[in-house]
Amino acid sequence: MRRLLPHPLLTAALILMWLLLTRFSLGHLVLGSAIAVLAGLSLARIEPETPRIRSWSALFRLVAIVSVDIVRSNWAVAQLMLTNGRHGARTSAFVVIPLRLRDPVPLALLAIILTATPGTAWLEHDREAGTLLLHVFDMIDEEEWRVLIRDRYEALLMEAFA
Repeated sequence: MRRLLPHPLLTAALILMWLLLTRFSLGHLVLGSAIAVLAGLSLARIEPETPRIRSWSALFRLVAIVSVDIVRSNWAVAQLMLTNGRHGARTSAFVVIPLRLRDPVPLALLAIILTATPGTAWLEHDREAGTLLLHVFDMIDEEEWRVLIRDRYEALLMEAFA
């Protein structure tokens, strides 16, 4: 049964939604059920495997660090916007950062962290080269950004995930 309905709650919710959006009839029930079963099977095929967390403490430390960094970055970007940034000396730039991460789940978490932090945006990941293209709103030192990503975020993600 699990092979036909790998996501039974999703299938039931889709059938219910189908019936709420259309008139209830036997034909709509059959059609909605077929679509819901196909959607559940499709999701099961593209669903990534469950990540294995090796260190919860590293993940909690990462959450604490990211929370503080987001608040500090909000403050810094607000100051730059309100004061026109060091008398107009603000320079946006792109920086290429080499990454050691290869697993898609920690990479996705790193993308969320960098994009959620004001002043930075994850633009591109080159899987073959193992590099990340990052846009920084106020670039002062490129090497400082490389060290920050490697030592502050990537190290904890590598410690947290096997």
